[in-house]
Amino acid sequence: MDCLTFMMGEFEAEFPVDRHYAPNHMWAQQTNQGLQFGFSAYAVRLLQDVYFLDWYFDAPAPVRFQQEIGSIESKKAESSLYAPLSGELTQFNPALMADPSHINLDKYGAGWLFELTESSENDEKLLTAEEYLEHLTKVWEVTQRTIKGQLNN
Repeated sequence: MDCLTFMMGEFEAEFPVDRHYAPNHMWAQQTNQGLQFGFSAYAVRLLQDVYFLDWYFDAPAPVRFQQEIGSIESKKAESSLYAPLSGELTQFNPALMADPSHINLDKYGAGWLFELTESSENDEKLLTAEEYLEHLTKVWEVTQRTIKGQLNN
């Protein structure tokens, strides 16, 4: 698998080039059913050990861009999850409900989060791996300050 690498301090975060990426740090890969989404290596590194995942509704369900769709808890953070695109959320990964650690173990495979069929009215565009690395370069400095601020608390 061809990947691009982004250095998060001393940690190498890899991003397969066969996928697209959302600015909210999710990857997307085309499937027969639509787009399958999961967390990028960047998000998984910041979250670290994921131990709880909760979805706010059952699939199938219509969603709009940036709609809150669930929450995740990990060793490092508790965060809300937002829809990366408008469309129909067709299924959640049932294996993650029983064991969300798949997110850490196989982020680009068995750790996928959900599938979504993009709406024709969707205005948002996903980024190529190259564009996503440019985005990470812009947000990394703020992320580092946030991490250091959390460590000082």
